Amino acid sequence: MAFESLTAKLSAAFKRLRGKGRLSEADVKEAMKEIKMALLEADVNFKVVKSFIKTVTDRAIGADVMESLTPAQMIVKIVNEELTALMGSGEAKLNLSSAPPTVVMLVGLQGAGKTTNGAKLAGLMKKQGKRPLLAACDIYRPAAIHQLEVVGSQLDLPVFQMGQTNPVDIARAAVEHARRHGNDMVFLDTAGRLHVDEELMAELQAIKAAVNPDEILLVVDAMIGQDAVNAAKAFDEALDLTGIMLTKLDGDARGGAALSIRAVTGKPIKFSGTGEKLDQIEVFHPDRMAGRILGMGDVLTLIEKAEQSLDAKKAAEQMERLRKNKFTLSDFYDQMVQLRGMGDLSELVGMLPGASKLGDITVDEAGLAKTEAIILSMTPEERENPALLNSSRKKRIAAGSGTQVVDINRLLKQFDMIQQLTRQMAGGKMPKGLGMGRGGLFGRGKMKGLPF
Repeated sequence: MAFESLTAKLSAAFKRLRGKGRLSEADVKEAMKEIKMALLEADVNFKVVKSFIKTVTDRAIGADVMESLTPAQMIVKIVNEELTALMGSGEAKLNLSSAPPTVVMLVGLQGAGKTTNGAKLAGLMKKQGKRPLLAACDIYRPAAIHQLEVVGSQLDLPVFQMGQTNPVDIARAAVEHARRHGNDMVFLDTAGRLHVDEELMAELQAIKAAVNPDEILLVVDAMIGQDAVNAAKAFDEALDLTGIMLTKLDGDARGGAALSIRAVTGKPIKFSGTGEKLDQIEVFHPDRMAGRILGMGDVLTLIEKAEQSLDAKKAAEQMERLRKNKFTLSDFYDQMVQLRGMGDLSELVGMLPGASKLGDITVDEAGLAKTEAIILSMTPEERENPALLNSSRKKRIAAGSGTQVVDINRLLKQFDMIQQLTRQMAGGKMPKGLGMGRGGLFGRGKMKGLPF
């Protein structure tokens, strides 16, 4: 995630505060100095940092904090609240027209991911029952129209294009096409440039005047730092933006744009792209993002992903089988498939509260693929009853899955430990070897091929 370094530095500052029973004003100011440096190193706008630190300091040296029995926790709470306020007070929804189609104009610099993320957003709206139309208004970038058609096809979305004609005429015709064909949303994929220039702005202003969009969303690459903030200011002055979509928040950049752009432009961040896959887009929740930055996790987003991806009926059946100690390798495989459908598993682990304290945790995707191959190489009877797996059967499965017998033995041992976990959790105990420590299934470093 883009904020890993910032999260680590903030956590270190808070840890030093927690080591003190009572806090003096000097303790608070020293911690604020560390937080200030962490934010600046994350490429957060200097003026934004200055204002943020002043607000937090003023609140942190107040009587409510200094007289608290847990002052360090109170300061973390204040930082969390002010980070949330910095990125917006709450979820900002799309402006939907009372007389469809709703026209969403996507603007931004070249390379920000406008075409792909615009299609992702249209796909998200389709899941919510809308009937979106993608419109190819970028006639300059080579293969821009073809790219939109490709992602449109992958998401089963219609694409309107008129080739290399006037972009203003294309936008106007797309809206009319949507009215005639029952599309209640139109997403205009406009041209970008490597840098803001007058010609680009003039064209975008002409499109805006022609179709009067309900939304003008700026697509911003979170990895370009202060340049993203400067670009946002220029687009806002020319077009009066209605919102921001941040992309590449899954990258390892410093992420300062996410913390600066709302404060500098006054425009809400509405969506964020969290990966390369076409379903990796989220509604932007400032409070949840603040929680991630502070290492508190993001359980609500994790639950939402689970609700969207997991089969509730199948999950209930598997839980009942677990209770009755009838959980099989087929159930194990089904859980793995469902969880992989939720997206990047390393990202999901990062949403768990306290995950940042465990150090660098990555999910061993190769191990997951190996586990899948082993289970699929078994017969239905073997999956239902692993006790059947004698030496000759294991050799056959190893040959069929391209693995070694030792890999099969390791999987069976892990599966046996999960069954122990199920039985002993009912008694409130954690079986030895299943914890977070070294050698446990969820130890530091790579998670070892498990579906959960």
